[in-house]
Amino acid sequence: MASAALATSSTTVCSSPFAAASSSSYASASSARRLRAVPPSRGVRYHALRAVPGFAANRQGGGRGASVMCEVQGQDTSIQVPDVTKSTWQSLVMESEFPVLVEFWATWCGPCKMIDPVVGKLSQEYEGKLKCYKLNTDENPDIATQYGVRSIPTMMIFKNGEKKDAVIGAVPESTLISCIEKFVER
Repeated sequence: MASAALATSSTTVCSSPFAAASSSSYASASSARRLRAVPPSRGVRYHALRAVPGFAANRQGGGRGASVMCEVQGQDTSIQVPDVTKSTWQSLVMESEFPVLVEFWATWCGPCKMIDPVVGKLSQEYEGKLKCYKLNTDENPDIATQYGVRSIPTMMIFKNGEKKDAVIGAVPESTLISCIEKFVER
C-alpha cells in the first residue's frame, strides 16, 4: 500500500497502518500483527501523532479501520553542499586552486534529490582535494545555458577554470568517483 507523504527538511508526515502500533492506543491488534511483517527500517524513528478513522485503511479490501498518522524523525546525515550563484561563480569555481565538482540541480527535480547525498558524501571524502558546489538552474539559467546543461542533474568537473568532464543523471557513486579520480591529485 502506498502511503501519502509530505516531506520537509527534517520531518516527514506519513499515513501508515503499520506505524507505531505499540506506542499508540489507537492501533488495533491487527495492525500490531501487520507491524511484525514490515521489514525493519534503517535509522528512521517515528512515533504516533494521531489516528485518522477510515483514512487510507485497507483501501484495496474496502474495509474500514484507522490508520496511524506518524512523524518520521530521522537524522539528517547527508552533508549539505554549498550553493554557487552567478555572483560567486568566478571566485568559487573559475579561480579555485582545486578541481571543482558542480551539481546543476533544481528544487522540483526528483533525481537531483537522489544524487544530492552522494555529492555531499563525496565532498567530505575528497575534502582538501576537491571542492563541491550546487548551482540551482532555475535561479541561474545563464550559467546553465553557458555550459550547455539540458538535463538535470548534471555534474561537471572544472579544473583551472576549464570544464573538464560532465556526468548527466542520477548515476551511481562509483561513476562519479571514476570521473573525479581523473582530476584530483593523489
